[in-house]
Amino acid sequence: MSTTGATADPLAALGSLPGVAESVESVRKAVDRVYGHRVMRRRSNEITSEAALRGARGSAALSGADWALEEVRRRTDFSADPEARVVGAALRLTAEAGQLLSIWRQSPLRVLARLHVVAAAEPGDEVGRPRQAGEAVDEPLIELPLPEVQEVSGRLEGLADLIIAGTSAPALVTAAVVHGELLALRPFVSHNGLVARAAERIVLVGSGLDPKSVCPAEVGYAELGGASYLAALEGYVSGTREGMAAWIAHCGKAVELGVRESTAVCEALQRGAA
Repeated sequence: MSTTGATADPLAALGSLPGVAESVESVRKAVDRVYGHRVMRRRSNEITSEAALRGARGSAALSGADWALEEVRRRTDFSADPEARVVGAALRLTAEAGQLLSIWRQSPLRVLARLHVVAAAEPGDEVGRPRQAGEAVDEPLIELPLPEVQEVSGRLEGLADLIIAGTSAPALVTAAVVHGELLALRPFVSHNGLVARAAERIVLVGSGLDPKSVCPAEVGYAELGGASYLAALEGYVSGTREGMAAWIAHCGKAVELGVRESTAVCEALQRGAA
C-alpha cells in the first residue's frame, strides 16, 4: 500500500472504496449480535478461549497445517514434524497477541518483531528482524513476487507511521491493510502468514471492534479457502481500487464467518452440549 498521496489519512480514504462501507456495516452488525448473545454475558471467557483455539487452527491451516480441531485440542507436543510446528506457532501467537495490545499503537514494529520471535521459537540471527538482502523466505503457499528489502523497509516504516499517528478508518479497514501489507511484503524469513493474521487480530481487538477476541477471522479465511485468500491478496497487491476493495471485503467476510463460529459455540453452551 502506498502511504503517500493527497490525503493525510490514507487508511480512512480506503473507506470510500466501492462496497467497503457496506462490508464495514455488515461486520459491525454481526459483531454486535454475538456480543449481545445471552451466553456471552455470562461465559465470555469460555467463548474467548474457544475462539482462540479455533482461530489458531484456522491460521495454521492457511499455512499448510490443516488439522482437525480435535487434533489441535488433543495434542500436547508440537515439535514432532513441520506441520506440528506450524500449529504450535499459531497457538503461541494467539496467546501472545493479547499481551501486546498496549504496545501496538506506540511501537508496531516492535510488536511484529516479537510475534516473529514467538512464532519461530528458536534462536537465530534472522529471527525477530526484517529479512536482509539475499535471505530466502519460507512462505511456500504465497508465490507472489517478493519485494526487495529496501521496499520492505520503507513500507514497514510507512505502515508503522500510520498506526502511530492514528486513523479515523474503521477497524476492519485498518486490520485488512495491516494483514495485506505483511503478506505482500513477507518481511521475515518465515512465518509471515501467521504473523500477519496475528497482527490483524491485534488490530481488531485493540480497536474495540472485538475487545474480547471472540470473532476469529482466521476461521473464516480457512473456511473461504486458500484459493480465495490468495486471489483476494492478489487484488490487494495490485493496488487498484477494485483490488483493495475486494481484499477488504474478503477480510470482512472472514470476520463474519468467525462471528458465526462463536455464535455456534454460544448456542452449544446454551444447550449444554459443550
